[in-house]
Amino acid sequence: QCGQKGQEQQQQQRRRGQGPQEPPICGGGLVGGPSELKPVTPEIQAIADSLKSDVEKELKKTFDVYVVVAYRAQVVAGTNYLLKIHCGNDEYLHVTVYETLPHAGSVKSVTSAVGGKSVDDEF
Repeated sequence: QCGQKGQEQQQQQRRRGQGPQEPPICGGGLVGGPSELKPVTPEIQAIADSLKSDVEKELKKTFDVYVVVAYRAQVVAGTNYLLKIHCGNDEYLHVTVYETLPHAGSVKSVTSAVGGKSVDDEF
């Protein structure tokens, strides 16, 4: 809906002889852009936990501590979850999880995993 509303707004501006003044905004961020940081929910931790072995395999490392401390969501043709995960001591991971749309089964997969991050590193 947000994307459609943004397109309708742009079409109305064009009819009035105006170009779009700003990108359409949806859900607290630009359409297609990542959200602001969100509080971690049990559902987000469950997503991270369900894909922990994939992250460990990609990074060739195992983690005793694996706690999501912050995340952003990005609506695309599905949803990207950008996760900051504490993995012990002062080390953090930046993990991106893609979830397909419901009609495609809401399948989740790790698309990126980067280790060696700190609590202050932007993601």
